[in-house]
Amino acid sequence: MKITNIKIFTLDAFRTNWAFVKVETDEGLHGWGECTLGTQEMALEGCIADYRRLVVGRNPLEIEKMLFETYRDSYWKGGPVMMSALAGIEIACWDIAGKHYGVPCHALLGGKMRDRVKMYANAWFTGARTPEDFAAAAKRTVALGVKALKWDPFGKAHLTLSREEMDDAVAKVAAVREAVGPKVELLIECHGRFNHYTAVNASRELAPFKPMLMEEPVVPDNNESLAWVRDHSVVPVAAGERFYGLHAWNDVLRRNAVDIAQPDIFHNMGLLTSKKVAAMCEANHVPVSFHNPSGPISNAAIMQLAATTPNFLIHEMMITDGSFRRLVTDENVKFEDGYLIIGDKPGLGIEVNEEEVAKRPYKPRMLRHYTGTLTDIRPKGDTFYFFDGLDRDTPVP
Repeated sequence: MKITNIKIFTLDAFRTNWAFVKVETDEGLHGWGECTLGTQEMALEGCIADYRRLVVGRNPLEIEKMLFETYRDSYWKGGPVMMSALAGIEIACWDIAGKHYGVPCHALLGGKMRDRVKMYANAWFTGARTPEDFAAAAKRTVALGVKALKWDPFGKAHLTLSREEMDDAVAKVAAVREAVGPKVELLIECHGRFNHYTAVNASRELAPFKPMLMEEPVVPDNNESLAWVRDHSVVPVAAGERFYGLHAWNDVLRRNAVDIAQPDIFHNMGLLTSKKVAAMCEANHVPVSFHNPSGPISNAAIMQLAATTPNFLIHEMMITDGSFRRLVTDENVKFEDGYLIIGDKPGLGIEVNEEEVAKRPYKPRMLRHYTGTLTDIRPKGDTFYFFDGLDRDTPVP
């Protein structure tokens, strides 16, 4: 079997643009991957075009060899664009391999250690601004059976927090904790906002509400700063979505810089390298929660990988999306009492409706992290998409 073509589809998902990759073969099999970045989409499309020359003609079942040689033959190493482009192709090859052998990808990645994963909800807070808004949204979400919530309460802060900004963030966390009670896990997202002393101060202020973790508390360009925060924080520190591959993770783990690792399968060149990163973390007794704020193919791929990862902790899921999500793929995520069920269809178990994708052409979307509009992630007047078992007709605020 040989790869005959690689296509990338960049489609508007309102809060960002998803990037789907299709790998086609001379035996009629095709595979789907995803490499959503959220920014730099045009560079990503160009990078896929560059790699097309290196990958067309290869055997898609020789994933390790293809990945090693393509990375070796790339003079410039690392970074989000290159690593994600390779990941999109690599994930699609795993999909092909599963279809070829008639088994789910988890059977090729070592087999299932579990048939379900605990889930934490992202994107449950659409439109929320005030502590009362967050509390009401949290209460509605937990009523669905969700047992863990993640969000960023820090508005548009960068590097430091004024007393007023700190008090506002604390009030939002306090309101959510009061609304959901003591048994629901709270995960605090920082989006790499802070310098080291602000991050530690924030951990002390939020500690009374017993958060499960603080995610990416410092700007992700200084592992010494991250390690210092981990040493001084009173809340467990998670990070990893902006670390690129084995060498970056080796440095992070050598410095004991994280309590919980959050590798992004795109930024680690796909499933195979992400599994290796998870094994490095396992050797250091660090649990893993793969970063997953992206589209349906990302979710399907990470579920397959999580099934096989001994030190897997908890799965991120965009619990809501625009109603369009149910149209662009045949995604069928099963939810039971705070857990997602691992699928057993061949490959990744997901197919894309290219006609529907074509109806959502690329639109430039600006980063919202420092504009105070982080919760504006769904189109007004739309209805939410929820996965199977949850109400699909809730109106967007």
